[in-house]
Amino acid sequence: MEYRQLPHGTAQEKFSALGLGMGGIQNSPDAEIESVVRTAIQNGINFFDLCAGGKNVYEPFGRAIAGQREKVFFQLHFGAVYNEKGEYGWSRDLDVIKETFAWELKALETDYVDFGFLHCVDEDEDFDELINSGIFDYIKKLKEEGKVHHIGFSSHTPSVANRVLDTGVIDMMMFSINPAYDLEQGDELGIGSTSERAALFRRCESMGVGISVMKPFHGGKLLDEKTSPFHTAMTRFQCIQYALDRPGVLAVVPGVRDLKDLNALLGFADAPEAEKDYSVIGEFTPQAAQGNCVYCNHCQPCPAGIDVGLVNKYYDLALAGDHMAANHYEKLAVKADACIGCGHCDRRCPFHTRQSARMKEIAAYFG
Repeated sequence: MEYRQLPHGTAQEKFSALGLGMGGIQNSPDAEIESVVRTAIQNGINFFDLCAGGKNVYEPFGRAIAGQREKVFFQLHFGAVYNEKGEYGWSRDLDVIKETFAWELKALETDYVDFGFLHCVDEDEDFDELINSGIFDYIKKLKEEGKVHHIGFSSHTPSVANRVLDTGVIDMMMFSINPAYDLEQGDELGIGSTSERAALFRRCESMGVGISVMKPFHGGKLLDEKTSPFHTAMTRFQCIQYALDRPGVLAVVPGVRDLKDLNALLGFADAPEAEKDYSVIGEFTPQAAQGNCVYCNHCQPCPAGIDVGLVNKYYDLALAGDHMAANHYEKLAVKADACIGCGHCDRRCPFHTRQSARMKEIAAYFG
């Protein structure tokens, strides 16, 4: 299993690149919920999202992590609440949120949460309401008290996400990332143009804000050619790798309903690179997204030894204002100026990026 370091975290806060979402598991028996979590941990998964499952998920989850709490990291959403039947809903009522959080800690048998999330900040009005209701201040107070270790938020909207990032207190963003959304072939939740979404991800990495990924399979639609907007089925492993290659991403948290769903994911860590290769999306990339490097490294191996994807990534991050990107670039053993102009990368790029020309541009930028 690959583990990724939280930029604003401690040395111990390294998250499994493959995480797990608990949304959808609420219909399973308590014993199976507990077994899913235990099995996930045994297989190296240490990052979980507890949003939108159900009230009955919490106690089995708490039992599963008992005795190993320090090895597990999870997100709780301040605004996700549950009715008398245990069904998920959401609220902006501060008193209800305080009551829910107290119950969650008790059910999970813990005295802290790793990430306290501002829930579903999709509209400007959502962010304004979180500020005006006192919910934002409440989470900041909990962080001061040590009951919340990091503040995060979930969103589907780049413009609103940027407003939340402007506060300067965010350590993690949960965002929907998949080829359908990023290539403007999604549904009403695939908000933002290709360039807006790419700029948001780069901004997160430049600020040291990690990204946890929801909806990596576009609600399962990408896994079936009949429902995919591209009329071509992708695999779970392709979708997961695609999300992991985006700037700033620390963990992908696909939802599971039972052990069968979990087992369909567990082979990812050991799968050969060929099974994770998502370059097929180059065949249906819209004109608006063509010519942009997505760091997939499908152009490898470079005859000159350049890590083309990484060189592009550091360049894009430098343009986004990441002052450390130039330092990272300088430490590369082979830089853009080593390009011999052979055109190998140009021919292999599924997104029709003229990498040979871009290498000259990058070399000139870094001087």
